[in-house]
Amino acid sequence: MSSSRSSLSLDRLGSVIAILIGVALFASPFVVYRANRIVAAEGRMLADALPSSGAVGVMVVALGVALCAALVRTPLIRLAAASLGLCTIFPAVGWSAGFVTPPGNSFARVSPSLGFWLLALAFALLAADALTRLRLSPWVRLAALAVAAGAIALLLVSGAWDDLSLLKEYASRADTFWREAREHLWLAFGSMVAACLVGLPLGILGHRVQRLRNAILQVLNIVQTVPSIALFGILIAPLGYLAAHVPLAAALGVRGIGAAPAFIALFLYSLLPVVANTVTGLKQVPAAVTDAARGMGLSARQRLWQVELPLALPVILAGIRIVMVQNLGLATVAALIGGGGFGTFVFQGIGQTAIDLVLLGAIPTVALSFAAAIILDAIIDLTRRGSP
Repeated sequence: MSSSRSSLSLDRLGSVIAILIGVALFASPFVVYRANRIVAAEGRMLADALPSSGAVGVMVVALGVALCAALVRTPLIRLAAASLGLCTIFPAVGWSAGFVTPPGNSFARVSPSLGFWLLALAFALLAADALTRLRLSPWVRLAALAVAAGAIALLLVSGAWDDLSLLKEYASRADTFWREAREHLWLAFGSMVAACLVGLPLGILGHRVQRLRNAILQVLNIVQTVPSIALFGILIAPLGYLAAHVPLAAALGVRGIGAAPAFIALFLYSLLPVVANTVTGLKQVPAAVTDAARGMGLSARQRLWQVELPLALPVILAGIRIVMVQNLGLATVAALIGGGGFGTFVFQGIGQTAIDLVLLGAIPTVALSFAAAIILDAIIDLTRRGSP
């Protein structure tokens, strides 16, 4: 009796997922319809958002995933169910946009609503839980990310989402979107590279000299506590003065507003994780290992490059991971001072009360942060496995 009871016991996370699916199907609109992009939205439940056969199909799949989440413990089955759910609702929301929009109407806007987002969240939670239980190797995790990215790219290229308001906003701003994407990546990755070039030597120096280490970390801790908007504002005056009095600075694009203060602020925010993790990683190198290297006749420089830094690399990469995810998010705020990036669409959308324009900037930012975290986590695991 006890074994049969345990086999039928509910999975806690799965029960929460099943509740989310129930709320999404029966208490939340699947999409919202607007006669144009600025009028009030009208929610459409799943039964009204798709043809009868499509609505029944989505409902059957979603309920099946809910039962699997609540009752099944096998990770592979849970992952398959989550994947089926995601592969069902993402094309369905594009189909819904074409179904709800009147024929020949180019002004109407259809957007995913709470029901769709709750289903996507529930299926994603189930997939993440299954992947965690499977304890996949770094290469398999990277392959899974590539498959997910390929599926999304295929969905976009296929035209299945062309009737959604989000894609209509993109179509009217395609050139601007890719220009801001390049600017966003430049701000995030460029400031990270600059922080590594400065922070790694500072971390090594701080590891060697304790007094200097305390001073460096205290200063960087103070910088880290300054709100991003405030730091952007603080940099406007000195950079504006520099641009006005140093022709070379003005020629290089340094101004009181724009990309320059955003880049410098992101660089300053990035220094603490890089420096602190470099110091921590070097401190964790066993003294016996460095003594053995010294006994083999290695110089201080050789010990640093051949022994200490390779052993400290996983911890250093963990700091770089923090910086990368942090910068991809903070770069959004740079749009407030003319720095560009995806934040341009976010703040334009807020000003125009256009949620799809907000999503046009927010979704790529979240996707890039998510992908960067997975890639760097995999690299960290690979370096740990390669460590002696």
